[in-house]
Amino acid sequence: MEGRQQVLADTKLRGVKLTHALCQATDDWLRTIWADACESVKVSKRVALVAVGGYGRGELAPFSDLDLMLVHDGAKNIDDLASKIWYPIWDSGTKLGHSVCTVKQAVELAKSELDAATALLSVRVLAGDESLAQELSVEGIKTWKASASLRLPQLMQRVRDRQDENGEVAFLLEPNLKEGYGGLRDIHALMWAEAAGVEITRSDRDALNAGRDVLMAVRVALHRHVGRAVEVMHLEDQDSVATLCGYRNADALVAALSNAGRSVAWVGDEVWARVAAARTKPVKDQHLAPGVILHQGEVHLDETVDPSTDPTLLLRVAASAARHKARIDRPTLDRLAQSCPPMPSPWPVGAIDDFVGLLLTAHDAIPVLEALDQRGLWVKVLPEWAPNRSRPQRNAYHRFTVDRHLWEATANAATWADRVARPDLLVLGALFHDIGKGYPGDHTEVGVTMVERIGPRLGLNAEDTQVICNMVKNHLLLPDVATRRDLADSATIMMVADEVKTPLVLDLLHGLTEADSLATGTAAWGTWKAELVNDLVRRVHLVLGGAEIEEAQWRLFPDAEVLEMMAGGVVTFGVADDSVTVVSPDRPGTFSRVAGVLALHGLGVLGAQAHSDEQGMAASQFRVIVPSHGPIEWAPIVQNLTRALQGELAIEARLSERAKTYRRKRRSAGELAAPRVTFFDEASSNATVIEVRAPDQHGILHRVTKAMAEVGLDIRHATVQTIGDEVVDSFYVRTARGEKLTDKFHRQEVERAILFSLAS
Repeated sequence: MEGRQQVLADTKLRGVKLTHALCQATDDWLRTIWADACESVKVSKRVALVAVGGYGRGELAPFSDLDLMLVHDGAKNIDDLASKIWYPIWDSGTKLGHSVCTVKQAVELAKSELDAATALLSVRVLAGDESLAQELSVEGIKTWKASASLRLPQLMQRVRDRQDENGEVAFLLEPNLKEGYGGLRDIHALMWAEAAGVEITRSDRDALNAGRDVLMAVRVALHRHVGRAVEVMHLEDQDSVATLCGYRNADALVAALSNAGRSVAWVGDEVWARVAAARTKPVKDQHLAPGVILHQGEVHLDETVDPSTDPTLLLRVAASAARHKARIDRPTLDRLAQSCPPMPSPWPVGAIDDFVGLLLTAHDAIPVLEALDQRGLWVKVLPEWAPNRSRPQRNAYHRFTVDRHLWEATANAATWADRVARPDLLVLGALFHDIGKGYPGDHTEVGVTMVERIGPRLGLNAEDTQVICNMVKNHLLLPDVATRRDLADSATIMMVADEVKTPLVLDLLHGLTEADSLATGTAAWGTWKAELVNDLVRRVHLVLGGAEIEEAQWRLFPDAEVLEMMAGGVVTFGVADDSVTVVSPDRPGTFSRVAGVLALHGLGVLGAQAHSDEQGMAASQFRVIVPSHGPIEWAPIVQNLTRALQGELAIEARLSERAKTYRRKRRSAGELAAPRVTFFDEASSNATVIEVRAPDQHGILHRVTKAMAEVGLDIRHATVQTIGDEVVDSFYVRTARGEKLTDKFHRQEVERAILFSLAS
């Protein structure tokens, strides 16, 4: 055991070298345990202690389980020997997977259980009778090969199920290094497939070994950093893991991991496609396009075609593969990679049609694009793509690397093809909307400049190029306005109408907004955001269609029901599934008290609106996030709201107590930006908009709005948004005189009060 501890303490040992050293130290330790056990318990027949699983392969991460098998040929006191071996391991705190069996029993179990069968493919003798261990290994491999026709489909299905459940190592922000698509378990499965007779080329095996080295290095460092067995590399661990692995920073780590995962997944897809093809009946070849053939479910180039003479051939092959949901076979990809020239400038006539046709196949295009990228063909089409390849976006808001995010957004946009007048411009805009992220400077400005060059090269006319430039420039316009501005304010609607200019661009941005948000992550799109964006688009369409601005507006709050509540002149509450309406006498601080009570009950606020009348009554409505565990119990919340409005609830003290046990879901890597307050005078026709950005904190809405009340501001509308670890809250405010906040001294005091509330 001491040897294992020395290995783990040696910081110079990393990755595969550490796993091998740890295996050697563990072997020595177990042989000592074996010797002591054999002195206490004498067995008359053959017995062997063997390693299986990862330990059998010689790959032990710092907190991996030890998978051991005690093999015998009928020893009567084998259980006594097993106890003498297992208990010292358990006493050390090491996790142990163990079994005791004869060779026959092990083989019989392997015939019925897939896990038992694969375990026998990595048998390694530790101590005892080597001939018995060899017999176990030989029989295990023999049984595996004999049942290959049954086992390979089972193994392939298990691989696909696991990949679907855990997502892709190459493109996810927080990948599962072991179980993910392109992870270590995929490498193991390919080794098992090879043992069953599936051919893996030397170059593919080299790629798997290189991928294993990277994945194992990261896994070892992750175990060391966290101090336990963990397979998902969370965002907050990536800086430390990068240091332990020797990368210059976390971005370099994630990029290396992405490339490794892509290589492993690429080889795996090829191997499993051949396994699946071997089980299908031959079908007649089908000609898909000039020089392009569908053969046994794969897209091939006609042998007589010379790729060097036709740069558009690459796009025809890709579009054909995506339309038929087929893979491009390896020799075809190799021929294209070796001979196909880069696309000329400008593109040949008709090339853009194949390009757009490929993009419009939605998610069927993604595996084709990945195949092109694996052979360096995608940059022959779009050389500007290179800096975005495997580029990480290390924040909790994005789940994909830049390149995969763009592909996912384009695939999502393709589903809008029948809802916009120009689906070709929609998918092109989606593909290019973040292309500037791989370059220095503001990615939106850089992207617009790039599209100004790319558009004419692809064959787009000046008008269509300008439309895509507008899409890139304004790809965040609709979601930002919808979630941060008052849609009942005429200035909001006119600003968006002036920016988009035409109904075509508005519709294209609408589709891009949903496509981009869905490709960003689960937190970026939902019913609430969709409703706001839809409302905004409808109103702007009315203005662009020639309607007066008054016709494009309708009162959201208060509606007739709330006005009736206010007419009663008493404190009243109205609740719905996801909102609460509070009517009370118009007094300073009411908004912050309601926000405080909601925070006490753990409810996140999406948005809020306020209104007051000439009779001295005020109404506020808060829309909240419904918890995943079930519907909101409003009775205790309303009870505390009543107490708070009467001044009988210690909101500050209670929030302080709750904050002690409050944990954020995620900590982003690196330092968060300092809180900042920004004023917008032209964003509203009758109010000043204050935007507050700050690290997420418990009860932040209560503290900010309380600070505003203390400096005499009346809040009439608010929207709340959490982006990763940062909140972005927007408030429409007026002074006590009902005016915009224009006084310089007053504005400085407002900023001071808000920043102080965030620091306390």
